[in-house]
Amino acid sequence: MALKDLSTAELETQLTDARDAYAKFANRGLLLDITRGKPSPEQLDLSADLLTAVTNDDCISPSGVDVRNYGGLEGLRELREIFGELFRVPVDQILAQGNASLTLMQQALTFALLHGTPELDTPWATHSRRIVCPVPGYDRHFALAEELGFELITVPMDDEGPDVSAVRELVATDPTIKGIWVVPMYSNPTGATISEERARLLLDMPTAAPDFRVLWDNAYGLHHLREPHGQMLDVLALAEEAGNPNRVLQFASTSKITHAGAGVSFIAASPENISWFLKHLGAGSIGPDKINQLRHLRFFGDAAGVVAHMAKHAELIRPKFDAVISTLEAQLAGSGIAGWTNPDGGYFITLTVLPGTADRVVKLAAEAGVKLTPAGATHPYGLDPDNAVIRIAPTMPSLEDVSAAAEGLAACVRLAALEKLLAED
Repeated sequence: MALKDLSTAELETQLTDARDAYAKFANRGLLLDITRGKPSPEQLDLSADLLTAVTNDDCISPSGVDVRNYGGLEGLRELREIFGELFRVPVDQILAQGNASLTLMQQALTFALLHGTPELDTPWATHSRRIVCPVPGYDRHFALAEELGFELITVPMDDEGPDVSAVRELVATDPTIKGIWVVPMYSNPTGATISEERARLLLDMPTAAPDFRVLWDNAYGLHHLREPHGQMLDVLALAEEAGNPNRVLQFASTSKITHAGAGVSFIAASPENISWFLKHLGAGSIGPDKINQLRHLRFFGDAAGVVAHMAKHAELIRPKFDAVISTLEAQLAGSGIAGWTNPDGGYFITLTVLPGTADRVVKLAAEAGVKLTPAGATHPYGLDPDNAVIRIAPTMPSLEDVSAAAEGLAACVRLAALEKLLAED
């Protein structure tokens, strides 16, 4: 029975039980941090051979590049061929760079702020600017845009992606709206995958800004948990078909594929956008870390090697996702105080609790030894108007610890909900 349908006396009994369950959880003395989607040590170990893949006696790429030297601003072609195949991008339209795709996003936005874009050479920094942020969404996207002076505008997300009707209404008449963040597969934090129909609508819609950009962060496109899995959209081809080839800037990296602090990042775009990006990138770089790129090239071998490697990741993290979901179902199903996503890939589960209680749940969990992502982090400026969304990142702790954390989290959700329901009674 849903808790809201219980009498006051029944709620008080439930509250006593919830407090007892919470006390038992707190007394376990856990010290867990599940605030961010970090790979576990076991996942990092999968790529241990990277560390010995290049030696001083064997540091020439297949095309004859001495990776110890300057040059090669585009990145190693052979590695770009592998990831171009995986991301459905022509090799000449993808660049391989440093360890963080977030850095590429910052560079692309900064170049537009300082220099304008191929369509319009008016620097974005010369006028007010806004960016559309689907919610729940990725806190680092929001923080980056805010740091660069963008006003953040929210639109809702559902299982197929951003609410395009809301986006179209915003961008049709406002030239200060310069872009939208999109995580197309297994989005952070809901795990939703954008449908082809939604993608086409975003790429085809009229925009008052001629240099409007879809910032297509394909961070989780290879992170499948289950088979069969969805297929990546050929977003650059879709943009070309829509008559807006420059609209998309696609980003990705190996940060959660190999070593999170020492991966390779990628940006893919139209030929005109790639030329624009390289022009401005070249003013501040003579080339990326090609030694690390050669490591990755030798480690994977080809696109099939990447796919096989990702299957090993899935075997390690799938049980952790399943443990969280099964615990939430066992402890909270039918209570009417929580809902959660059950993603087919990516790194997160979204827990939606009784409105007004997310910050209380996070506080209770922290006091019991489990640190969660702050309530509100899934929304611009850290402000969730419903105070209801919590991001769960189950990948880094051990399966045993994840299971314990999920049980405690359910106890926190129930306790916070009962406190609120009785306060309103």
